[in-house]
Amino acid sequence: MIKSLYTRVVLTFLAVVVISLLVAFPLATVLFTNWISSDVQAEMLAMGKQIITLSQDVQPKNLDSFLSGSNRLNENYSFTLFNEKGESTTPIKLDKKGVPRIQEWEVADVLAGNIYKSLDYEMPKDPFNRMKIGLPLHVGDKTYAIFIHPNFNEMAKHQAQTIIISVLVIVLAVGSLLILIASRYLVNPLKKLTLATERLSRGNFNVHVSSNQKDELGKLAQSFNHMAGELKQLEQMRQDFVSNVSHEIQSPLTSIRGFSKALRGSEIDESERGFYLEIIERESERLSRLSENLLKLASLESEHHPFHPTLFDLDEQLRRVAVFYEPQWTSKQLELDLELPRVKITADADQLSQVWMNLLGNAIKFTPPEGTIRIRLEPLNDRVRVRIQDSGRGIAAADQERIFDRFYKADSARQRETDGSGLGLAIVRKIVELHHGTIEVHSEMDQGTQFTVTIPVMFNSHKK
Repeated sequence: MIKSLYTRVVLTFLAVVVISLLVAFPLATVLFTNWISSDVQAEMLAMGKQIITLSQDVQPKNLDSFLSGSNRLNENYSFTLFNEKGESTTPIKLDKKGVPRIQEWEVADVLAGNIYKSLDYEMPKDPFNRMKIGLPLHVGDKTYAIFIHPNFNEMAKHQAQTIIISVLVIVLAVGSLLILIASRYLVNPLKKLTLATERLSRGNFNVHVSSNQKDELGKLAQSFNHMAGELKQLEQMRQDFVSNVSHEIQSPLTSIRGFSKALRGSEIDESERGFYLEIIERESERLSRLSENLLKLASLESEHHPFHPTLFDLDEQLRRVAVFYEPQWTSKQLELDLELPRVKITADADQLSQVWMNLLGNAIKFTPPEGTIRIRLEPLNDRVRVRIQDSGRGIAAADQERIFDRFYKADSARQRETDGSGLGLAIVRKIVELHHGTIEVHSEMDQGTQFTVTIPVMFNSHKK
């Protein structure tokens, strides 16, 4: 199987040329032979009859001199004269094999009063040497035989031009037909791709171009199918995103609307009124955080998000984040184990601070009371690794592949008291990627979860 479209096109063109030539030459030979056997023989026969008529009118004393003069007048043909005994009065030319071009039995047949024409089955073999006309010539009381055959040396140029023109015309016709057939084979995959692209442009992502070719067109079809699959997945993510945003917004709005209507009632005491107002405030803050996270994620994914790399102590930043959450982890009586050697890095301090805030906040949220949270800082050669491990309920293996998707919440971790929007880990991953780092999760059910973040020590915002 030829894997290169370029090679296939070249070979197809060469095959068309070769086949055209193979077809053209036999056809040209047949056409040329038919033209010789009809027009040329008819012209020789007419010329012979004119010479016979002229000789009978003139009654030349020397017939050989008369025919020699005819030869000089018409150089395209040669004349050979035989007397009544069948003897040649002029030299008989030989063919390529050295055989006389005029046989004795042919002379005898003409002397008997018959007109001789070349045999049709002999013409394709050697039309110039085989073609001849024999006519009986009566001068006085004597009968002669005059043979006329084409002069190869003089007629070759004209006949060769005719053959070449005929071959070229046939090559053009046959080649055009073959190119049309071959082009359909080459263009058919492109037509399939065009139709599939039109369907894709109309929003139909369930398109697939089947192709068994291994060349560039096959690779193009595979790339198209991959693109269609990615667009289909992107469209599904867009729909999920809109659905999740609508759900996340609708839930607090419903609470706010319901408790606002309840506050209008006159029979509500002050304690209930304060409780309702607290719920409204909490749901409003939830909407505010959702809006902030959406704007934050959109800004991170844009090409114009501001970055301010500075040199700072990463270990000190992690300690400040741990101190910020002290009320939360002390209220749950959690043990916080820190191993933070001194490490300086160049990065966007505000962005990385949000990474540690989200990861540590999730660890505190999903770790049961009296649990343990460990933060490990490991300096490497040109990178630094941060591990945040908790002793919580863990994340199922099926959920670990999607926890970094927007709005995704693992079922085992989704409870009513956790009011997260599902955007935190998506923001974390985006910030880490913008710092040219990686984030990994390792978790087992009822064994806890560990997030590992690895980033370069020296951040270069121009690095690809």
